[in-house]
Amino acid sequence: MDFGIWLGVFVLLSVWPSVRCSDLPRGAIETVCRDRYLLVTTQLSFAGNKPRFEAVDADGVHPITKQYGSECGYMFSILPLPGHAELRASYFSCHTDNQDDEVFTFSFNLITIDANRVEATYSVTATCSLPLPWSPREVSCEENYMEVSVRGEVSGLPGTKADDWTAALATAHSSATSTWQVMFQQEGQQLTPMSPSEARELGYVFYLTQGRLVFRSPYMPGSVMGSVTMVNGTLVEVVYPILVSRQRWVVIMVNLVVACSTDEGMYDGAGLVWQTPTLLSPLVSGLSGLESFKISMGVDGQLLDEPITAERGYSLDISDTTVQISIPFNAAGGYRKSFVMGNMYHEFYVVRLYYEHIFMDDSGVETRLRLHRPMNTPLLIQHLSIINQTVLEDRVFTVYLGNLYYDVDLVAVTLNGHNFTILDATKSGRVITMVPRPNSNLHAYILRLPFEDAAVHKLYSPEGLLQFSMDINYTLVILPQEEPYYYLASVVAQFNDVFPPVFKGICNEKSISFQMDHKPFDYLWEVGVGPYILTTNLAAKRGYIMQNDSKSLTLEVPLFSVGYTYKDINLKQFYGSFEIHSRLPKTLEVKSSLAKACLFQTTEVIVCSTEGVVTVVTDVTLAIPGAEPNGTFLLDSTCRPQETDDTRVLFSFGLHTCGTRVQVHHQHVTYENDINVEHKSQSVNAPVKSRDTASVVTVRCVYPLSDLYKLFAYWRFEADSPGVGTILTRVPVKTFPPTTLTTTRRPLTSTTTSNTGLSPGRQMPGINPRAKYVKVFSWQMNQPKGTT
Repeated sequence: MDFGIWLGVFVLLSVWPSVRCSDLPRGAIETVCRDRYLLVTTQLSFAGNKPRFEAVDADGVHPITKQYGSECGYMFSILPLPGHAELRASYFSCHTDNQDDEVFTFSFNLITIDANRVEATYSVTATCSLPLPWSPREVSCEENYMEVSVRGEVSGLPGTKADDWTAALATAHSSATSTWQVMFQQEGQQLTPMSPSEARELGYVFYLTQGRLVFRSPYMPGSVMGSVTMVNGTLVEVVYPILVSRQRWVVIMVNLVVACSTDEGMYDGAGLVWQTPTLLSPLVSGLSGLESFKISMGVDGQLLDEPITAERGYSLDISDTTVQISIPFNAAGGYRKSFVMGNMYHEFYVVRLYYEHIFMDDSGVETRLRLHRPMNTPLLIQHLSIINQTVLEDRVFTVYLGNLYYDVDLVAVTLNGHNFTILDATKSGRVITMVPRPNSNLHAYILRLPFEDAAVHKLYSPEGLLQFSMDINYTLVILPQEEPYYYLASVVAQFNDVFPPVFKGICNEKSISFQMDHKPFDYLWEVGVGPYILTTNLAAKRGYIMQNDSKSLTLEVPLFSVGYTYKDINLKQFYGSFEIHSRLPKTLEVKSSLAKACLFQTTEVIVCSTEGVVTVVTDVTLAIPGAEPNGTFLLDSTCRPQETDDTRVLFSFGLHTCGTRVQVHHQHVTYENDINVEHKSQSVNAPVKSRDTASVVTVRCVYPLSDLYKLFAYWRFEADSPGVGTILTRVPVKTFPPTTLTTTRRPLTSTTTSNTGLSPGRQMPGINPRAKYVKVFSWQMNQPKGTT
């Protein structure tokens, strides 16, 4: 029988009158005519998670259930991975209008259910013309049924052994009537005729079209007349129906045997493997010269050309006994899905294999077999890849998180306990970049974080080992359900021979200089003076001279600046010391220091120590020229100088001795004592000289009241910080009238330890140097020219 080829395809899509066509989203329902079936797809986003179909014909509406579909040629499936549901309806399905085996018209109802459980019904109508001429025999191995159709004038296709035919013919002669009857051949069972309606009750469908005989059978266990046999290591399900009709002395017998490989495929660690016998013996038994003419493969119901299968990595291996198809894991054409189970990242991969095999016997009779077979891997644990791409010289952590599929997103990271969303991390300068992998569904994320970032842990050992470490907790979500998944990683970067800054000290005539050569990791330490960080602001306020460039730091500290300590004071010389150190910013632990002591010439000095002892060196002749220093004393005349020379005296006494005066103010406590001197005076009217006592110098120490709490609590002088010393020298006596000498007050340079130069926001502990020293500059008001 010759068939013409009509390549035109007419598809009509309509809906119930209550719903306008414009209400349908684009692509919500689609129909496609394939070689031997109509494909109807609907998006789950439109139809809901449980859509269903009904077949419609002149007799009414027929719900397509699982059993009804296997009997009537409908294969319905919901496919969450591609996100749609589909119905494959055979051109010989029960309720299809068949015009001469060339034009097929379908009518269905699609019932959708929305999130509020409200149902809606849409009418779907499609008409397909035959795109490919029929072969004399065609076998379709669908997922839920087997179907065979043969050309109508073929009355006895080979495929059954001669003895079987003899037995069938004897039974047909004795029992067949003028109507059609069916006999199912089973191993070891006697052939029993039954009517097609009786076979229909068992789930088998026989009917005659304009030019073909059609038989459809469900798979076992629904197929009570079927059997399973092993062919070349593969299980094959077979049903042997013989359709017979007796017209007077002529018996018409048609062998409608159908056989399909039931291999479900396997995962071999690299991909999915499926096999089938090269020759399905139940289909070809008794045929002479039968050869395998052509084998093709594809996915999703469409055959693929060899260049495409090769590009995707598919392989088709054909031997004399078996055909084996291999599809690599995650190859194009399949669907993979990620999910979380017990905070383990799992995945599986699904391929909907489509297989076609054409056989040809020596008389030119063609048998075309088509097979649909979904295959999937078992649940696989997906191992992510962490690569530490950090380059030490860059001093930036670069961490690569890879092997992520398209349905996995990174939404947050926790860095050493600090939580950041991707947006927050980006805003704060922590760079996280998504990197797609070309020609694949994979992507990766790269995290870049400087070693100096506050979230990075730093560990330093005195042996010079510097270690930067970061514990990363990635928060990933599986789409579209947004299941969270957490992945932990740790990275470490280590440097050797890293030591704190080293200072060099140099003694100058009136200052001490320090120099430090910069090294790459100097930023890890703070350079400090006492409890304060050395900054340009602190240096300016204290009178330090600081120069800092990319190569070195130089600091010159003039004598008597804040921060000096002194010892071994005498009238000739004393030792002045200044300490500079480096420390850890967080713990304030000092890691290296240099206290440089230098010998300086003594001029005038006052010391107000934290123990309440005053040491002062001053020139008493500035007030009374010609005064004798060894004749000086304090308010308590028994307190005499420890050392004198021609002009200067050195006193050292306790603040609560030698007649010292005390005044308590609102915020300060002031201690004062006078240095007195005996001198000779002569009245203008009296020619005889007399010896008088005059106060020439006032020594003053001022302490913050808050620093002396131990004095009031325990009656013990112990200040938290040194006092501010001042020497006040009286105006020199030019004549000797019997009047009281006037006094000029000279505040000296302050050595208070205020928060000048303290870095903003940093809390520094107090320090208690034993004493503070200030240089005293002599000056007088209303001096005559030429005097000093």
